[in-house]
Amino acid sequence: MADKLMEPEQISASASTPPYSDLPPARLFALRAERLEKLATNHPMGDYLRLLAGLCKVQQQLLDQPPASLLPTPERLAQARTHKMPPLAVDSLVREDGWQPFLDALLERIEAPNDAVAKALDSLRQADAAQRRAWAVSLLDGDYSALDAAVVPFLGAALQAAWSQALLTLPEGSVTDIGSGAHCPCCGSPAMTGVIRHRGKQQGLRYLVCSLCACEWHFVRVKCVHCDSSKDLHYASLESDRHAPDQAPIRAECCPGCQSYFKLLYLDSDPDAEGLSADLASLALDLRMDLEGYQRQAPNLLLAPGG
Repeated sequence: MADKLMEPEQISASASTPPYSDLPPARLFALRAERLEKLATNHPMGDYLRLLAGLCKVQQQLLDQPPASLLPTPERLAQARTHKMPPLAVDSLVREDGWQPFLDALLERIEAPNDAVAKALDSLRQADAAQRRAWAVSLLDGDYSALDAAVVPFLGAALQAAWSQALLTLPEGSVTDIGSGAHCPCCGSPAMTGVIRHRGKQQGLRYLVCSLCACEWHFVRVKCVHCDSSKDLHYASLESDRHAPDQAPIRAECCPGCQSYFKLLYLDSDPDAEGLSADLASLALDLRMDLEGYQRQAPNLLLAPGG
């Protein structure tokens, strides 16, 4: 039977409704690398940002020429859709080792600029599949005490490449609103940052950026990402931006209810901003929030948090 025709007002409403979720660009990691290299100039963490820029270039190679795929079978994807579950659910797929070829390929391609990095890479090379799996589960669970901080960026990079590659090859319509809130509707991982868009019908809308697969999904503004409260939220920026906090390209949304904060990127102030690189380059804001008694709950898989 033919589909029911839409009324004119329904067509208009459909045309004006912004997409619930968006895929990352095919050059995701190359764009991150370019942004990190730019941000490294005259930055106190310049060497680290340049190291991660090189790591992102390797991630792009894995995205362009994937050594494997952790994409589930059509039957599992259909089951996930039926039960309103993330199609690339990290809590199950990370234990199935489909991502491990990405780590092997990353370790083959990356060059160590110093002894500390070489030691971390050797640790990953010498670990067996079970140990790598245990480390990956701990990292994605936020249990940083269970693994060496030095291996975090490289393990995290391999996981990101594997999940982003799978996301970009998902059948159309696989990612839908499953009521996941601040967790990614694609893989179930927590959001890393938020982006306030600035163009067209999406101007002023907030999209959250997944810490793992880089999927972006709509989340209403003026609402705590972590506890859903809207009471007494306020915004803070870097010390250098205090003279014009409403114009700062990166701001922390602070919730006194749960004593947490969440970083937001305002594209009207910096159209080229990108979530992961902006987060890493603004660690001074994290330090300020810590001093003011606010806790960070959003992970960045290329950086182990301090003690």
